[in-house]
Formats: sequence, structure tokens, C-alpha cells
Amino acid sequence: LNELGSESAKIKAMGIMDKLSTDKIVKVLNILEKNIQDGSKLSTLLNHVSFKLHHFTTLCRIEFLHLMTKSADACLTAINIMTSPNMPKAVYIEDVIERVIQYTKFHLQNTLYPQYDPVYRVDPHGGGVLSSKAKRAKCSTHKQRVIVMLYNKVCDIVSSLSELLEIQLLTDTTILQVSSMGITPFFVENVSELQLCAIKLVTAVSTF
Repeated sequence: LNELGSESAKIKAMGIMDKLSTDKIVKVLNILEKNIQDGSKLSTLLNHVSFKLHHFTTLCRIEFLHLMTKSADACLTAINIMTSPNMPKAVYIEDVIERVIQYTKFHLQNTLYPQYDPVYRVDPHGGGVLSSKAKRAKCSTHKQRVIVMLYNKVCDIVSSLSELLEIQLLTDTTILQVSSMGITPFFVENVSELQLCAIKLVTAVSTF
């Protein structure tokens, strides 16, 4: 999926995606949707496993994060296809678009924001509540490589969604979800790259 994401970006840049069979592209998109779905709720399971299996916390986290990254690659591939020049209407599959948005919004809230801004973290063991300032003061700047990789991919997805808005008319419900996704990063610290991508997204929504 990582290679497919890279190759789809190259084909998009070359402007030849529309030369491929529409039927085959639609089949690929439907397969990609299943891969996106696989990683959509992994963050909740990750927290549950980490709480139950203390000795395997690091191993479980790395494995689950790789599965999340796989789904992010599927999202990027789908968006690269849809935002390529001169694509037929058949490729703008509403279910796939909604799945990409759901995946991105879920992992921003449940995986990435807690990693980059400690105010968004929930202590599964309970304990005292620290102020936002105290939480941020204790935050470590060190990030696992796979977290940084996932963050970069999600930034690309958010940026590409702004391109999709300029091409395809989306439902009001979907636009509301996209708007929320674009505004929230401005209340999160240490995500400046994501905020730049969110500016593009909010701008695209405002011209909708």
C-alpha cells in the first residue's frame, strides 16, 4: 500500500490517471475502502490492549501503529486517484470519501493530538487532573518514527482533501465533518505542519 500510494502520486503528477480503465479504478477504490476501514478504530483497541498487557505495550503499539499507517496509505491512494486531472464521475464514490474523512478525523483526535499535545491525553488509570499548562510543560518532544510517519501522511490527506473539495460537490453532512477537521488543529499545539494544511482545507470549505 505504501508503494501504491507513491506510484499513484506519480501517476497523478503525470496527468495520466484518466487513461486507466474506469471499471478497474472503481474496483481498486472499493478494495482501498476495506483497507481504510481496517485502521479506522484501531486507536481504541490500542489503548485497551496497552492497558491489559503492560509487558507488551511497546510491541502492541508499534504493530497497531503500522496497521494505522497502512490504512493511511490506502487513504492517500484513494485521494490521489480522485484528485487526478480529468477523472470520470464514477470514481467519486461517496462511501470511500466518507471513509477517508472518518479515518482522518478519528486518528487526529485519538492518535495524533494526544501524541503531540498532552492536553488531549486521557489517563486510563485515573489520577489527578493537571492543568493544560502543566500537562504541556511535562510533554516530551521525542516521537516514535512510526508516529511521525503517520502524522506526515495525515497532513498529506488533509491537504489533498482540500483539492477534492475544489473538484467534487460533497453532501452537507460531509462538509460539516470536513469543517470540524479543518478548524480543530488550530487549538492543538506542536502541529504547525497540520495547521498549514488545515488552512487550505478551511479555505476550500469557505468557497464551497
